Amino acid sequence: MPQTIYDWIGLVDYAALAAVALFGAYCCFLVWSRVGQKWFKTEDEQEAFLDRIEPDLLAGNFEAVEAACEGDQRAVPMMVNLGVANRHLGYAKVKHLLSERFQRDVIADLDRNISWVTTVIKTAPMLGLLGTVTGMIGAFATLASAQSVEATKLAKDINVALFTTAIGLSIAIPLVMALNSVNNRIRHMEELVGAGLTRFLEAYRVGLTRQGKRSA
Repeated sequence: MPQTIYDWIGLVDYAALAAVALFGAYCCFLVWSRVGQKWFKTEDEQEAFLDRIEPDLLAGNFEAVEAACEGDQRAVPMMVNLGVANRHLGYAKVKHLLSERFQRDVIADLDRNISWVTTVIKTAPMLGLLGTVTGMIGAFATLASAQSVEATKLAKDINVALFTTAIGLSIAIPLVMALNSVNNRIRHMEELVGAGLTRFLEAYRVGLTRQGKRSA
């Protein structure tokens, strides 16, 4: 195979590594920002929101609760609005619905982007290994093609072999750390949202009971 072919493969490998690195960083940033959009910044802020709607929940004034949650894309207001809107289903079914929809609408959306980051983490070292194999093949091809070989030509192929491996690992290692940070952020969000929904459901059950008594 002509030496220029190995050169082109090396260039393509560098380009692929750059594209993979940018895509992985973009997916990490996307998940991080989406998690930030789905929860309250602090537990106190979430508690303040629940303090505002709890009197209406306890009184069975669900229209006021819906108005307070309207347009808020954070997980707790979204789930509260969903629960109130489906109050005709009864407490038990609403509780199950909220758990299901939280996993489907919030967590599953984040998991899709996390899976891409995981793919990048696995792909980058393999692209580096491809560059290593290509560089070594090129180096041996250079040795086999001439009786005397210039050190600069041989070093070029060896550089490709070493640099692509190093670049692949340099992409994967920071992404592993970033992904761990994102997963911790998601777990914290799940804990905070779970606590908020537990408080909502307690007040919601009382409100349903009181509304039922008034209807009767």
